[in-house]
Amino acid sequence: MVIRHCVEALNVDEGSMIIDAKQIRHAVIVGGHIESMSGLIDPASHLNLDYPDHTITNCVVVEKFEKGAAARIQSSGFVLAIVKRSEFQHYGKIDYTKRLTEMIEAVKKVRVSGFPGTNYGEEK
Repeated sequence: MVIRHCVEALNVDEGSMIIDAKQIRHAVIVGGHIESMSGLIDPASHLNLDYPDHTITNCVVVEKFEKGAAARIQSSGFVLAIVKRSEFQHYGKIDYTKRLTEMIEAVKKVRVSGFPGTNYGEEK
């Protein structure tokens, strides 16, 4: 499974530049369509000049953020849009390992206790 940074087509200008980089999501694309996706990216880890290990450079353009939406594809592969240099800021150093551990624990809690509007936590 490859997780890709994705942006909606309406958030890309004529020059293939992303208009608002805070409106990017992680998504899994299968067969040219979104199979699943996360919430919006965290600017402190993805747009942070002080944390270059996980900055976004480009994103796959998708029609919209919804399951089943098409990714734009051309003969050479996915259509990509670029994050403008001006979207990056100094957010300070972050402890990515701590953040990842906290996220994993939060996901475990949702799976056990459930989350409003989902079937997480329910027996199948």
